[in-house]
Amino acid sequence: MAETTEILNILQEECAEVIQAVAKIHRFGIDVHSEERLEEELGDVLCMIDLLVEKCVISDSKLNQARKNKREKLKTWSKIKNL
Repeated sequence: MAETTEILNILQEECAEVIQAVAKIHRFGIDVHSEERLEEELGDVLCMIDLLVEKCVISDSKLNQARKNKREKLKTWSKIKNL
């Protein structure tokens, strides 16, 4: 359980870093540096998600279903095109 707690704590920190990277893009615009930082932070989040799947804390199939469900909601509730 301590391992799971550590993974979740790191995931939480990484999510906060994604929020910070996005906020800076909103404030200052996107450039090569901010794009690279966002990619790095998102990669860190994906790594932690992978660890949660590998440690059987979350289900890969349920995660993929949640991803599909979100796309369907976005088709209805967002202005994002070509989903």
